Amino acid sequence: METRDVKPPLKFTEQLDLLVGRGCDVGDVQEAIAILEKVNYYRLSAYFLPFKDGDKYIMGTKLKTVYQRHEFDRELSYLLFGVIVSLELRLRTQISYRHAHTYGALGYLESENFLQTRHNHDKFMKSINRNIQHHKRQMFVRHHLTKYGGNFPLWVIVELFTLGDLSHFYADMKMADRKAISNQYNTTPKNLASWLICLTNLRNYCTHYTRLYFNKFAAVPATPRGYPHVLGKFVFDYILVLKFLSVSNPDWNNSFVVQLEALLEKYQDYIDLAHLGFPQNWLVLLKS
Repeated sequence: METRDVKPPLKFTEQLDLLVGRGCDVGDVQEAIAILEKVNYYRLSAYFLPFKDGDKYIMGTKLKTVYQRHEFDRELSYLLFGVIVSLELRLRTQISYRHAHTYGALGYLESENFLQTRHNHDKFMKSINRNIQHHKRQMFVRHHLTKYGGNFPLWVIVELFTLGDLSHFYADMKMADRKAISNQYNTTPKNLASWLICLTNLRNYCTHYTRLYFNKFAAVPATPRGYPHVLGKFVFDYILVLKFLSVSNPDWNNSFVVQLEALLEKYQDYIDLAHLGFPQNWLVLLKS
């Protein structure tokens, strides 16, 4: 396998020279260096993508605009993550409650309590044991290991699940169980399974500071039948997933939507809503 020497590290002044050489208006030099000291040059370079013209930047490209897009992205991630956490907690409760009350506190240990055509019980149990070992220093884990011989009721073990684990657990449940939960979101089991995958992807983007602006996700969320907007891979489509999952939240319009409007207004001079997948009727879609 051919190997190549990696690029040498550049000083902040050299990074600035590189931007200028590519046609970027960096503005005040000291302010520009202060930006580069706060945000990794490589990370910031991704926000230049809409301005690229070959190896150069289009005329009028400003470092301040690129930096403000980064800051908008950061604040948007924080806003979305707050909604995701709330939804995740509710889903953990509903999924574990349904399964435990149908099959018992330890019913998840029996493969017959899942959809046989999908569920890989050996893989599932290995994941359970890994989670227990990974969190064995936590007080409630030690408690169940010593007092109950390592028997964890589902409503306890579910607290060790990642959101991805929870998504797989739901997809592996029997149809009657999936329907009972999806009915609480006024949707179908197929749609809810899709939205849980998207919720996991969005959570990972937010927690790992992955760029949301001018970016697309791998999975396309399921569009509810008759919905006036066909969902795609942009962050706006994933925000709609949060809306669908927040069906029982009476404060959606007066809390999240208001905060989002304020954030968009704050950065309106620097962002392009098309780069986020926002259609012209985005506010109607989010509020309806």
